Amino acid sequence: MQEISFRNDILPLKDKLFRLALRITQNSAEAEDIVQDTMIKVWDKRNEWQQLESLEAYCLTVCRNLAIDRSQLKATQNEELTEETQEKPDASSPYEDLVHEERMQLVHRLFNQLPEKQRSIMQLRDIEGKSYKEIADILNLTEEQVKVNLFRARQRIKQQYTKIENYGL
Repeated sequence: MQEISFRNDILPLKDKLFRLALRITQNSAEAEDIVQDTMIKVWDKRNEWQQLESLEAYCLTVCRNLAIDRSQLKATQNEELTEETQEKPDASSPYEDLVHEERMQLVHRLFNQLPEKQRSIMQLRDIEGKSYKEIADILNLTEEQVKVNLFRARQRIKQQYTKIENYGL
């Protein structure tokens, strides 16, 4: 069996853990604390690493659970993503930049209005690139539940976006 190293196997996951925690808490300082707590919890379980099927899935599950616990504890409201978490597009004119920025804000707002489970699934699938099986393992769901929730989340965002774009509602 392969030797698992904290430095080589777990520490490189910190960016993924941060993005997941940020998506749930909507607060970068809180997300950083959650990643640190995740690393501590994973380190404390170092004797059990060899028994884990997927160390990455375990880390993401711990991070997700900590983020949910903290957000429920503080009863945080969903906030808009800030400019520091958004990527700037390559547009050719200021008008196109403005239109793109407004559309991205709308998509982020619609994303943030999704139920937490659907947000987590979209985050893991569309942003992190996880497979349905990995998402099911992380969130403790069946693959079918993951697919249904992902479909519903995408449909809801698409319908809301189209409604706002077409009718300005």
